[in-house]
Amino acid sequence: MPTYPWRMAPPDLLTRRQLRARGLRPGGQPVAAQILWRSRRIKGERAAYLYRLTLAKPVRPMTPGRRRSLAAANRARRTCPACGLDAGYVLPAHLGTCLPCADGLPIAA
Repeated sequence: MPTYPWRMAPPDLLTRRQLRARGLRPGGQPVAAQILWRSRRIKGERAAYLYRLTLAKPVRPMTPGRRRSLAAANRARRTCPACGLDAGYVLPAHLGTCLPCADGLPIAA
């Protein structure tokens, strides 16, 4: 697989995020190349996969059914299983409940 250093890839090869910014998706094409760089944060080498711009397809439009299912999934991420209330924020995974339930505080309804 062709490998390029940071910021040295040809302009016709883009990451998923760069494709999405242009309203495109990889569309099932295989990875064409990669970018490798050293990361101090994770103490090692990181990779970003690149896809050909010419083979990219447009992003599928949001349908009403997809919109409903995404809204339901986000609502489930905000609903506390202990008190059953919508917390208004995504519940922390390490707690599994809303902050008042995790602290043992009474819920103000």
